[in-house]
Amino acid sequence: MRIPLIAGAFALATVLSGCGNTVGEQALFGGAAGVGAAAVTGGDPVVGGVVGAGGNVAFCQLNPHLCTR
Repeated sequence: MRIPLIAGAFALATVLSGCGNTVGEQALFGGAAGVGAAAVTGGDPVVGGVVGAGGNVAFCQLNPHLCTR
């Protein structure tokens, strides 16, 4: 039963974190999405925020055409 919840949280995090024109915005949006995903899945919000921020910045720096609006 937790698998659909986890999959939904990561899908939501992906949608929310796919924006930001600067590195700071990318870190902020990714971190917020990570904290949200951690809260929904019962994970550690600090770890979720760090992973979300780092992951979104890394993704957007490697794929800038997908992250700017």
